[in-house]
Amino acid sequence: MTLELTSARLWTWRLAVFAIFTASGLSIATWASRVPSIKAALDIDNATIGLLLLGMGAASIIGLSVSSMIAARMGTRRGMLAVMLVLSVGLFLIGVGTDVIPSLPLVLIGLALFGFGNGTLDVLMNVDGAAIEVEVKKTILPLFHAFFSLGTVIGAGIGALAASARLAVFPHTAVIAISIVALAFVAFRYVPHREFGSPEDAPTGWRNRLATALSAWREPRTYVLGVVMLGMAFAEGGANDWLALGVSEDHEGGFALGAAALTVFSIAMTVVRVFGGPLVDRFGRVATLRVLAVTAVAGILLFILAPNLPLVFVGAALWGIGASLGFPLGMSAAADDPARAAARVSAAATIGYVAFLCGPPVLGLISTHIGLLNTLFIIAALVAASGFASGAAKPLPGTRGTSH
Repeated sequence: MTLELTSARLWTWRLAVFAIFTASGLSIATWASRVPSIKAALDIDNATIGLLLLGMGAASIIGLSVSSMIAARMGTRRGMLAVMLVLSVGLFLIGVGTDVIPSLPLVLIGLALFGFGNGTLDVLMNVDGAAIEVEVKKTILPLFHAFFSLGTVIGAGIGALAASARLAVFPHTAVIAISIVALAFVAFRYVPHREFGSPEDAPTGWRNRLATALSAWREPRTYVLGVVMLGMAFAEGGANDWLALGVSEDHEGGFALGAAALTVFSIAMTVVRVFGGPLVDRFGRVATLRVLAVTAVAGILLFILAPNLPLVFVGAALWGIGASLGFPLGMSAAADDPARAAARVSAAATIGYVAFLCGPPVLGLISTHIGLLNTLFIIAALVAASGFASGAAKPLPGTRGTSH
């Protein structure tokens, strides 16, 4: 084993990382489900929402960029604790800037901290998830992402209830932020200290491990896997930030139904991610990704063109099903070779998360010119491109990857 772990220690590590994935999803859905309320409270338009998202995305990219250095310097265990505290402070400030001291700059500061924390956490928790996958020798990254989706289901559900009850944004975000801080300290106890997930024969010293991590950026496969993940990242990120608004405004469903549609999307993603591992082991990564790409495109088109709200909800469900496995399977493919897993997961995840975080703000700016629903056609096209490129997820020869 990469680490000398007992079965009990491996199990508690796995549970802790499940909890961290859940917390990340919870935080993102908390923000996403209250976007319509924040927009109304601050009296801003879609373009301004897009600029706020762009600020969050820029901070997230910084977090992604320094994640390798944080992991190499602090290890994933301490790194995850630190950035979970940062994102919690950011979520708290978003609420303060919406209700307590209404201020667009304060919300932007909160989003910057929130984005930096989540961007860094996304890489670190996936590096740990990939390391656990190596230990158990099964495709389980989709299950980790199922817990992320479970977090979004919980967050979107709470958001829908909060919106229906006309609860202000601040008490909502404050409670979630405090809960994430508590969870971070509990999980911290059960995550083993690992210096960037390096196996026993990896270079010693964090500077040498950092150099090894950055070397993944010179591998063409990293970029091809990034393309596979990019379309699905747009699909997931676009839904998180714009699906609720599309239902509440463009389909005239109101705030509560907007949050409910996001909940349906999140539930659909969660269900497929729970059962995704065995499906991939049965049918293979490439075939699975191609079928899901077709499903996602169909769901997005139905969401855009549906003449009534029930069909909009069906579209949201298909959208969630189709977008469910692109990210985890891309990272699982990056982790095929255990000796380079951490470096490749970090690099491939960064490409995907740039799309996940920066795509929605760009879509917001475009939507001011052609409308939000028309803008979603761009996501459908990118998902189709992701499906065509999914052959890159084929396992490397001689690795533990799925053989199909």
